[in-house]
Amino acid sequence: MDEQALLGLNPNADADFRQRALAYFEQLKISQDAWQVCAEALAQSIYSDDHIKFFCFQVLEHQVKFKYSELTEVQQQLIRETLITWLQAQMLNPQPEKTFIRNKAAQVFALLFVTEYLTKWPKFFFDILSVVDLNPRGVDMYLRILMAVDAELVDRDVVHTSEASYCFPLMFEARRNTLLKDTMREQCIPSLVESWYQILQNYQYNNSELTCQCLEVVGAYVSWIDLSLIANERFINMLLGHMSVEVLREEACDCLFEIVNKGMDPIDKTKLVESLCQVLQSAGLFSIDQEDDVDFLARFSKLVNGMGQALIASWTKLVKNGDIKSAQDTLQAIEAKVTLMLQLLIHEDDDISSNIIGFCYDYLHILKQLSALSDQQKANVEAIMLAVMKKLTYDEEYNFENEGEDEAMFVEYRKQLKLLLDRLAQVSPELLLASVRRVFNATLQNWQTTRFMEVEVAIRLLYMLAEALPVSHGAHFSGDVTKATALQDMMRTLVTSGVSAYQHTSVTLEFFETVVRYEKFFAVEPQHIPTVLMAFLDHRGLRHTSPKVRSRTAYLFSRFVKSLNKQMNPFIEDVLNRIQDLLELSPPENGYQALLSSDDQLFIYETAGVLIVNSEYSAERKQVLMRNLLTPLMEKFKVLLEKLMMAQDEDRQMALADCLNHAVGFASRTSKAFSNKQTVKQCGCSEVYLDCLQTFLPALSCPLQKEVLRSGVRTFLHRMIICLEEEVLPFIPSASEHMLKDCEAKDLQEFIPLINQITAKFKTQVSPFLQQMFMPLLHAIFEVLLLPAEENDQSAALEKQMLRRSYFAFLQTVTGSGMSEVIANQSAENVERVLFTVIQGAVDYPDPIAQKTCFIILSKLVELWGGKDGPVGFADFVYKHIVPACFLAPLKQTFDLADAQTVLALSECAVTLKTIHLKRGPECIQYLQQEYLPSLQVAPEIIQEFCQALQQPDAKVFKNYLKV
Repeated sequence: MDEQALLGLNPNADADFRQRALAYFEQLKISQDAWQVCAEALAQSIYSDDHIKFFCFQVLEHQVKFKYSELTEVQQQLIRETLITWLQAQMLNPQPEKTFIRNKAAQVFALLFVTEYLTKWPKFFFDILSVVDLNPRGVDMYLRILMAVDAELVDRDVVHTSEASYCFPLMFEARRNTLLKDTMREQCIPSLVESWYQILQNYQYNNSELTCQCLEVVGAYVSWIDLSLIANERFINMLLGHMSVEVLREEACDCLFEIVNKGMDPIDKTKLVESLCQVLQSAGLFSIDQEDDVDFLARFSKLVNGMGQALIASWTKLVKNGDIKSAQDTLQAIEAKVTLMLQLLIHEDDDISSNIIGFCYDYLHILKQLSALSDQQKANVEAIMLAVMKKLTYDEEYNFENEGEDEAMFVEYRKQLKLLLDRLAQVSPELLLASVRRVFNATLQNWQTTRFMEVEVAIRLLYMLAEALPVSHGAHFSGDVTKATALQDMMRTLVTSGVSAYQHTSVTLEFFETVVRYEKFFAVEPQHIPTVLMAFLDHRGLRHTSPKVRSRTAYLFSRFVKSLNKQMNPFIEDVLNRIQDLLELSPPENGYQALLSSDDQLFIYETAGVLIVNSEYSAERKQVLMRNLLTPLMEKFKVLLEKLMMAQDEDRQMALADCLNHAVGFASRTSKAFSNKQTVKQCGCSEVYLDCLQTFLPALSCPLQKEVLRSGVRTFLHRMIICLEEEVLPFIPSASEHMLKDCEAKDLQEFIPLINQITAKFKTQVSPFLQQMFMPLLHAIFEVLLLPAEENDQSAALEKQMLRRSYFAFLQTVTGSGMSEVIANQSAENVERVLFTVIQGAVDYPDPIAQKTCFIILSKLVELWGGKDGPVGFADFVYKHIVPACFLAPLKQTFDLADAQTVLALSECAVTLKTIHLKRGPECIQYLQQEYLPSLQVAPEIIQEFCQALQQPDAKVFKNYLKV
């Protein structure tokens, strides 16, 4: 072997050596006999370096996985012998191999197993067992091989393909795996189970590592072997014995969980679970409060959850089968576990609690189905409710300012608890409402002296009621009087208690989230609006010391104002004055720290726009207010653009460009208050937005930071097309000309939707403009698409693909908007070039989204031009190019009908053929029957069948035929 290249396998080697090692590995993979060198190195222990040994196994793995069928019988025998020789050496070596090498070796054994077990190596496991016997190192490898085999056959985490693989080119992997498992069950599973029992018995007191490995194997295999081999007295007694051995009990727990999880008859399952529970209870394992090993309790909680859910699954089946007596017995067994379930649910460790939530949720589902609840069941519901309320509470260690992994896990855990709360509401909404009300009122009465987590959870519970007790359109304060009164009372308490001043970010945020969630309350009691507005506007909200609170409040404030609509009228001018400083465009000067980020300011600008537009002021007053809002942006924009033109330093240029972009974005955001031109006119605001447009457009001719500036102006133009309609049109030609200068793929890709919007909206109004810029736009697109790119440059390839899609989308918009004359009026050479790009897009590029669009364009052109009075030469084009495209595209290997987009492309292909037949009539059928299809060597009966399907009046018939 190339010793120099092997040096690069060391993780500490420099980049050149590592690159050389990688290239060497690729070279060995395609070499005919390199694997033999690696096999010899492993069998004779030539190398002591761990990374080289691992490398040799990788080469062997590649050979077995992809090229095994190319080997001769002798060579295949050599691989088997190499692995067995290596295994024998493991028991004699002074030191065991590193774990990563043992795992890789086990994977190679497993690959060889799935390849050879059914044909050449039926004694695979017996040969391995005869080598390892009860030698600890041998047993370790045997157990690793078993786990690797399970991973190949049934591991749920491994995505097995449905393609043919290894040496079974005609057999799908799933079928192969089923056959392997069936054969193992017949030939060797009882012997394997016996070997596991011997290993457990031999090592349970003196080698915990091997015992745990063996328990893991039993747990993995139990899902697909005969359960009676494991769920019997000798095995279960041994496992239960392990439950009281500290180093074994976690793995024993998992093993029992897998046994309980095994699908079986519901009555047998109930008996199995009950017998396990009796033994576990008599062993004292149900006494949770006396156990302080949280890792074990987390596994135990998972086991109890499995047992509970198994019993519930049995109960469901028994009820469905009408076996009421057995169902009743199973329900009693379930009820008997509720106390233990509650102890685990309320446990202070969230992992332990989280593992039992499934049982809890399913138990509540049972109660929901019962016609009436017993007193004990009602007490259980209340206990679950109290547990959920307690467990929702943050602990002291939660880091609100710098949330990490632990915090993220608690957020996920809270989501699980929310599902429980929703289920509780389905079982007993009155009890939930009463419980929340009691906790809420008790906490809010003394919020000044209560810990933050208790105040937060009290408000959180009120917030969660909105989803737990659903109503249509947030109408929580009408309908059911009891519920409406309770929620109204709690909301009144929330906004009048002064709790918004609590000095903790979690409480502050929960307060604002809740007032926005229950915005309909302010329609019932509008006298509280000023109180809440002040909370939003002062140090509790938008001016809070925490950036996180300020940011979230900006969004919530926008939602709050929008939801109140006309009720905001008395406060509009006051609010606009108070947010004035928050609207300032942050200058790009070093060290200046604004209260809100530019993203947060977007919400404030939107809010200001909504306040002005929805007000009851006259159009003149609205115009003045909108001008006051937008003029500072325009003035700042002009100054900053001048500064950018003169800026030399690139960082400074970027900062200025960002600031300019923010100004355009803010102006754009204020227009979200308008739905169309009519509303802009009614408010007298057309003029101010036209002023903005004239202020912003010069940025397009700035040679610096083009991408950032163009992006902002483009977005503004999109909005103005909606708000100003045809008043925008005079600005479009000049803007387009600037945006097409020196543009890249991304620029064009983002420019085309703007042209599409204009085309679809104004249609013939913009026909002269479109005809004029049609070819310049296409030339810019073709120029970018023809640029050479490096073979492995994925991002460049993706950009080109997206641009190609945008180009076809543009042609689709032009043809679909009744503007085909834009194409027809180009020179004959250019028309031909455009048509050929569409044919190419339909056939040559393996992109079903683009192909679908191309067929839509083709069928539209056939519909418009394909008749007797169509353009000269188009009928020829239909037969020479469009018809062949409809056959060549689906015949491509890349045309994958398992992909939904490809199915849609095929559907549009069918529509194209139907349209050709519609426009050309019998002539089309004659061409297919006598010329085109015979040229493809299609059998006459198939041609006949195809043409009959094409002539069916129902298009669906032909689409389905084509699919088949």
